[in-house]
Amino acid sequence: MSREHNMSCVEVGEPQQWMNYQFAHPLLPRPAKGKHFLKDELGLSGMEISINALPAGIAVPFWHSHRLNEEVYVFVSGEGEFCVDERIVPVGPGSVVRVAPEGRRCWRNTGKEPLNYLVIQARAGSMDGATIEDGVPTPGNPWM
Repeated sequence: MSREHNMSCVEVGEPQQWMNYQFAHPLLPRPAKGKHFLKDELGLSGMEISINALPAGIAVPFWHSHRLNEEVYVFVSGEGEFCVDERIVPVGPGSVVRVAPEGRRCWRNTGKEPLNYLVIQARAGSMDGATIEDGVPTPGNPWM
């Protein structure tokens, strides 16, 4: 891990290694494998990011929603199904699903390999302007 002024960096390993992480979730009787939050390691202040690996044939055992935060799920490998408010969509590498805070969500791995994905969570309605307008040019370029 590296933390410096204006940046932080952490190595989380290849997606096939994400199953080694564990997270104690209050709704589960024992720690869940394959979940790791990055907020504290990266010093995030406006979002949460987690890396996740759901084993083959396993479903998340409960629905959940959020009070304030929307989530974006970015699927890296594996195959599964994602359900929001009874609507089910297939997911796999390259699938991206956004869920509003109040959306009831649950998902499952329908494949034979782990379903690896990132979850990015941020307060809904907090983007006041387009991100392209937020960027400002600065002088110099380290590669030119």
